[in-house]
Amino acid sequence: MRSREELKACRRLVVKVGTNILTEGESLARKRMANIVAQLARLRNDGRQVLLVSSGAIALGKRELKLDKKAKGIPFKQVLASVGQAGLMQFYRELFRGHGIKVAQALLARSDMTNRLGYLNARNTLLALLELGVVPVVNENDVVAVEELEGTTFGDNDSLSAMVANLIDADLLLILSDVGGLYTRDPEREAGARLISEVKRIDANLERLAGGSSGEGTGGMRTKLEAAKLATASGVAVVIADGREPGVVLRVVAGEPLGTFFPPTVSRLESRKRWMLGLPVRGKVVVDYGAKVALQQQNRSLLPAGVVGVEREFERGDVVAIYDLEGEELGRGIVNYSSQDMEKIKGHHSDEIPTLLGESFGEEVIHRDNLVLL
Repeated sequence: MRSREELKACRRLVVKVGTNILTEGESLARKRMANIVAQLARLRNDGRQVLLVSSGAIALGKRELKLDKKAKGIPFKQVLASVGQAGLMQFYRELFRGHGIKVAQALLARSDMTNRLGYLNARNTLLALLELGVVPVVNENDVVAVEELEGTTFGDNDSLSAMVANLIDADLLLILSDVGGLYTRDPEREAGARLISEVKRIDANLERLAGGSSGEGTGGMRTKLEAAKLATASGVAVVIADGREPGVVLRVVAGEPLGTFFPPTVSRLESRKRWMLGLPVRGKVVVDYGAKVALQQQNRSLLPAGVVGVEREFERGDVVAIYDLEGEELGRGIVNYSSQDMEKIKGHHSDEIPTLLGESFGEEVIHRDNLVLL
């Protein structure tokens, strides 16, 4: 799916609907959502497999309990999520039932993806539902997902949608928001802002264009770019578009130039590397130019001699992000050494590791088999 024209052939897609599309003022946007569901039903009846990632449980819980103040504190938000999720599923069940389609609820916590067995179990369940013609409705398990509710960018539903697209080998991830895509400037504040139709690669300069969160959701354009980076690195095409646009889902799948299109940066990854992309990033390693060339052009492992900086604390076996000296993320990998040990061996040759540490877990800081480039 390296061009919009190729989207016409997509067989499996993930559609993410944000809170600001699901709701309108103090109510559910019933007419808008009925229209989106009708489009999903048409794709499903055309033989495509469709999975829906939906935000909105906390917002619905707030309305159900008739609370007009902003939710404060994690336990209170978890209560709202618990109340709202039931109403959210009832809403989707009624809408899809009108098209003769069954839905299934799937609540995923971050911990479900961190071990290989949980990852495979989630994958097998979702694929089985799709094969049966069921539309899975996926949401972050807000009742237990403290990381997301505290507002970290790792646990929001934009990232969840990318992880799910990765999980089920989707052809397309369509993120529906209340903005038309990625703009050159903030379209809410500057009249001269232009929509960027296609982004071939997400770099540090592009990330600076992203703004903050809007409305009642936890995600903003920055989290959408992070989601696009993760999905495209897994071989999934991404489109960010305005969910209020009439017929947006069908028009995107038909190849119409709506929103911002992000072609995949790689072909399909093998399963283990897709799993690695979904793991939480615990730290950051900065590498020099020589190491960057070795990683990107020579398919080499990362050696301690190429490491120039270590940020945040992490343990052996954790996933870290790898950055170059210009601040661009190159990839992610599972480290053989903790941050404390990495500080001691960075810049040194591998044969010095036993002397510096008193032990060795291998000559590589990150082996190429445990490395995914973005």
